[in-house]
Amino acid sequence: MYQRWIISSLSILLSIVVAACSTVATAPTATPPQQAPQASYSERVVALTPLSADIIYRLDQNKLVGIAGTVLNKDSRFQDVTSVAQGRTQPNLEKIVALKPDLVIGASGFSDQTLKRLKELKIDTLATKIDSWKALSELTTTLAQKIGASPKPLLDKYQQLLAQSANKNVNKNTSALVLVSRQPILTPNKNSWAGDMLNQFQIKNIAADLQGKSPFGGYVTLSPEKILEANPETIILVNAPQSGSEQEVLDGFKKEPFWQKLQAAKNNRVYVFDYLGLVNPGSIDAIEKAAEKLAVISTT
Repeated sequence: MYQRWIISSLSILLSIVVAACSTVATAPTATPPQQAPQASYSERVVALTPLSADIIYRLDQNKLVGIAGTVLNKDSRFQDVTSVAQGRTQPNLEKIVALKPDLVIGASGFSDQTLKRLKELKIDTLATKIDSWKALSELTTTLAQKIGASPKPLLDKYQQLLAQSANKNVNKNTSALVLVSRQPILTPNKNSWAGDMLNQFQIKNIAADLQGKSPFGGYVTLSPEKILEANPETIILVNAPQSGSEQEVLDGFKKEPFWQKLQAAKNNRVYVFDYLGLVNPGSIDAIEKAAEKLAVISTT
């Protein structure tokens, strides 16, 4: 979807040249077949999202030369990889160019200006948007093709994660509401990574088909009245960055007047998930942790 390839030439016909001189004929000679040009793979990759960096590293540890984001600073695998940005700041273009990358991967929306500048410098770029399990698999396949690696080990791992609930007795009547924040109260619909994660684990997302105004694509705002009306049997709270501990997140919602009236609160079916893994894929490990918790919810 965002790939540039040099496609190998197809078959080469052997040409036979027969030279005749006077009455003496030489034996026919064949020109040696030309070898098809080798596919050009990216050898120096800068990944501006934690997930793309993780995928590239797992596909081939030798291809990653630059990363962005404080999330990866705590990961020992990337200690020797140059950082070109911190937090939510825009990447340092000069640092990226100095690394002489032949592929830069960014996030659609956030990295648009950086990728545009790099394209003007004739550097191959790829903008990613991971809002579904299908998008994750497609990105993994695309990146594997870009660097000449096999995506199969990672694709197999993804399927193993989904199989955690597929091989068990799933309660298909389980309904859930994901609450990402309190002010405003945000919840994911089906057009988000979180919404698709619930769907993959056969958990009915009460907000799946809701539409509304929100600064974040795939998310809608809810009023306390709407939450009470939905009255889900399971509530998933998200521990977003800067929110504090899981207990602080839970205590914050407990202060809301509607909280004690909810079926999920009364039956103690309230779970707290990390932001990375459920809302933002973050990394393969983060996805795995979220998948394990969703598998528990879907089978209890």
